[in-house]
Amino acid sequence: MGIRNQTSNSDFLLLGFSPHPDQQPLLFGLFLAMYLVTVLGNLLIILAFGSDSHLHTPMYFFLANLSFIHTCFYCTVVPKVPLPPTLQTLQWLLLWYK
Repeated sequence: MGIRNQTSNSDFLLLGFSPHPDQQPLLFGLFLAMYLVTVLGNLLIILAFGSDSHLHTPMYFFLANLSFIHTCFYCTVVPKVPLPPTLQTLQWLLLWYK
């Protein structure tokens, strides 16, 4: 029997936004703004479809479903992105007092 590789790596390292601490709040604000614009835009599409009876066509039904799926995806994935260390303590305090 030949020699086999016996190494295994079960760790996953995610470094976050940037190794420079002075850039982290700027990048966090940028990604937060993009997140809010995306979620509010999708909710606006869903509300427009639901409120206007002229938009009850298959194309707008499909767009409303895509907006809903996109909103669910963003609300699931984006909050799991690592925060800068200064905001992690704030997040723990908010979770502690719930």
